[in-house]
Parts: sequence; C-alpha cells; structure tokens
Amino acid sequence: MKAMYLAVALLLAATAGAQAGNGAADSDAQVRINQIQVIGSHNSYHAGLLPGVRAFLEKEKPASLRGLDYAHQPLDKQFDGGMRQIELDIFADSKGGHYAHPAGPAAEEAAGVPVDQNFSGVNSDVILKPGFKVMHVQDLDQHSSCQPFTACLTIVREWSKAHPRHLPIFVLVETKQGKPLDIPHATTPEPFTAATFDELDHEIRSVFSANEMITPDDMRGTYATPNEAARAGAWPTLEVARGKVIFLMDQRSVGPLYLEGHPNLQGRVLFTNAAPGQPDAAFTEENDGTEAEIAALVRQGYLVRTRTDADTKEGRSGSTPRRDHAMASGAQILSTDYPKAEPATWTGYFVSFTDGAMARCNPVARDAACNDGALMGDR
Repeated sequence: MKAMYLAVALLLAATAGAQAGNGAADSDAQVRINQIQVIGSHNSYHAGLLPGVRAFLEKEKPASLRGLDYAHQPLDKQFDGGMRQIELDIFADSKGGHYAHPAGPAAEEAAGVPVDQNFSGVNSDVILKPGFKVMHVQDLDQHSSCQPFTACLTIVREWSKAHPRHLPIFVLVETKQGKPLDIPHATTPEPFTAATFDELDHEIRSVFSANEMITPDDMRGTYATPNEAARAGAWPTLEVARGKVIFLMDQRSVGPLYLEGHPNLQGRVLFTNAAPGQPDAAFTEENDGTEAEIAALVRQGYLVRTRTDADTKEGRSGSTPRRDHAMASGAQILSTDYPKAEPATWTGYFVSFTDGAMARCNPVARDAACNDGALMGDR
C-alpha cells in the first residue's frame, strides 16, 4: 500500500512539474520584453579607483572623488547575481595606442601622491592595438575589469552560451569623446564618425552572430520604422529573446550620425536612444524623468532605461525615493551602482525587487500571462 501511495505521489509531482514547465513556456510565448523589468549596473566595467588616482582626487578634486567612488564585480559575476543589463563606455582608438600614455601618472607625481604602476591595468599589447577601449575617464579613471571592448563582449557571450535560457541581456554602449581633463598633457579623445560607427557594428558582429542578437531589423519586422513597431507592441517575446543580447546606444546626440546611410536603423546593430516619436525611437532613456512621465512612455510601447541612483548620493545617504519611483514607473531597465550583491558600504543601500529578485513582471505594462517566479528560471 505504501508503495502505491509513493507511486501516486511521484506521479502527481511529475505532473505538477510538467504543468509548471508548460506554464513557463506558455508565459514566454506571450510575454514581450517590454513587459518585464530588469535591474542592471551603471558603468559595469568600473573596477574601482587605483590608489594613486584616489589620493590625487582626494587632494585635487574631492568633489569628483565622491562621484567616482564605486566598483563592480567582473561582468560574469554580475550575471550570476541576476543582472540583465550592463553598461560599457567606449573610446575610439582606430590606430591603436591613443590611450597608451595617460597623463594621470605625471599628475599624481606632481601632486606628491603615490604614482600608480600599470595605470591602464592591461598588457601593453592590448592598449597599443587598434580597437575600442573600455574606461570611464581618459588619463585618470581608466581601470576596467575587461579590456578591450571585444574582450568585454566575449565575456558576455561566453556566459550567455553557458546559460542559454537567460532573460535577454541589454548592453548599453556609451561613446566617450568629451573634453580632456584640466591636467597637463591631457588626452583628447578620438572623435566618432560614421566610419567609427561602422567599425563599432563590425566589432560587435565579430563576437556575436546574427542569431545571438536582437537588432532593430529583427524588431521592426514588417513595420516601416522602429517607432511604429514599438507603438504597436511588436517587441519580441521572451520565447524569442531568451539567450540573446540587445545593444542600446546611450547618448541621444550621436543618433543622427549612427543613422547616416541607415535610415530607420536598417542594417544597424544598436537601438538608438531616440526622442519618443522620432522614426528610430523604440528605446529611450529617461534618467531624470518623473514616475508619471516614464509610465506614459512605457504604456506607449517604448523600452525605457532610467537610473535608481547616481553619483553615490543615494549610496551615501540611504535615500530610497528615487529608487522606489523608478521601480514603480515601469521603466524596463533600472540601472544602479548598488545591486543586491554590491550594497553601498556607507549605508547598505541596494537595489532589488521583492525577496532579492533582479527581474519581475512590469508593473505598468504587465501581461496577464507573466509570472514573476518563472522569469529568472534561467540560470
């Protein structure tokens, strides 16, 4: 009799498991990527300040030190912890070696602080070769957990291949070309041109094959523009998007240059950060938008990124209103310097959903089929 009861129990458990699995599959077939919400990291490559840099900033630029005083784990460790968005800042280096001789060490020496050795933190061959370099501020805050850009992408791809059921990973790319720092012999960044953006797409495609990404062409489908597709709710379903990577452009100002020769992002890899209503607008950033403003965009079908904290202010104060409003806004991508696995040392401030989850069904654009518990069954 006991054996019969055990057999029945096992059968019921197996049936329940199968039904749960089918339910997750059914959910994935209905829920679109703009109907979920994920947490990601800001300046994900940032490995922290070198000792000499920290001492220099503390002495010469204390206000800047406050805003730069954070660090992240390596990219793959962040993915292990549930992060599904990363940000990579890139500097163009078409000939190689443009950032091989940073002015930082000389500035440290002049300030009378310890001079950092191996300032760029990588083998000299890497910094001397052509290709985009990943760092925050040239000459000063160059310490990255991965270098060059293609090496960072390779880490993403290897983790993705090892976890083929993961929620889509959003890679936000910021193209850095700002003015040099106010220090002697500062490096002027190489400007981005239409040819530079062609090379950017080429570098990404050298790591990821077409079937490993979701591009504007994939999303647009039969619609005339990305904006029309977004407003029609034509984002891919999770069934299509799991195991894939989606590239997003950070600055709105470079969008027109990226669009040159590629109307409506035809043939491009990245989604531009476009003003809502523009033909290329499917993704947009609202880092300072109000909860109501962001929610309105989410309801219109746009994919929105916002920040839950900035410049270490919330990390130092423990203040949570900005975080809470960002979560409630429905912005699909919430960027933070303090994910659950990396709380602020000053206050313990961190960003996660209920019970430490790093993804959930979207509170504004939720599909009835979405199940919070099934979203992260991807590791």
